[in-house]
Amino acid sequence: MRFDLTDLRLFLLVLETGSITHGAAQANMSLPSASARLRGMEEVIGLPLLERGRRGVEPTPAGDTLAHHAKLVLSQIEQMQGELGEYSKGLEAHIRLWANTAAMTEFLPKALAPFLAGRPNVIVNLKERRSVEIVKAVSSGIAEIGIISSAVDHGTLQTFPFATDRLVLVVPRGNALAEHRRIAFREVLGHPFVGMSDGNPFQELLCDQATLAGRPLSLRVRMRTFEDVCHMVEHGVGFGIVPQAAVKKFRGSFGIHSIVLTDGWATRNLALCVRQFDTLPRYARDLIKHLSACVQPASVKR
Repeated sequence: MRFDLTDLRLFLLVLETGSITHGAAQANMSLPSASARLRGMEEVIGLPLLERGRRGVEPTPAGDTLAHHAKLVLSQIEQMQGELGEYSKGLEAHIRLWANTAAMTEFLPKALAPFLAGRPNVIVNLKERRSVEIVKAVSSGIAEIGIISSAVDHGTLQTFPFATDRLVLVVPRGNALAEHRRIAFREVLGHPFVGMSDGNPFQELLCDQATLAGRPLSLRVRMRTFEDVCHMVEHGVGFGIVPQAAVKKFRGSFGIHSIVLTDGWATRNLALCVRQFDTLPRYARDLIKHLSACVQPASVKR
């Protein structure tokens, strides 16, 4: 079965305009030529792709399937052309990496810096998203590499160990709860909290867990960084929940005490995820190997 890019573009334009005549015009093609191409496509697969409806030409179930794949193919072609165009500017590689909040703030900066420092012609397009969104982006090809919580269903994606993210409760030093070494999230939901910015994936996780525990999180103020949260907690504004790695980084800087959360969701293994390691561009494979080795000594297994 062979369709060229002209066939695919024509088919999508016909669906977009709802008319073979208008689709042909949009494709700068005569109506007889466009009709012949569409008939040829139907002959190749042995099924009708279009049918006339009250609102013009509409796809058959086979046509819907073709349209879905045509969009993916043309999107990949456009992406390829854009990235290849960068080579004329001296760019060696463009890597699309999406990561959740914990990876983005606590683990990636230190791990990613030496990789980029040693490869001046590599660009990493880094975005912060929730793990479930990252899985969808990697699965659909929008992102090449993702860093997610391994507790999230990653479907058929390949995953590689990256880091362990443990969440802790932070309270002002001297607070009565500072005597605790471990505590459950539900036990402190009656207290006011300092949260992260509205829309922050990490904060959305905490709010979701509070709702599941039966009591919405009471937020006095929202801050942009974990450091800002710790600063507010030190001054008694409210309690906070931050990654343990953040507390270690700020140790000695703030008058706070951290308490381990006993909830299962509070200890998350972070994993790198890709559609298929062997088909990734060389620099993307190199980045996965580097990040795995940088945070966890184990080598990448395929």
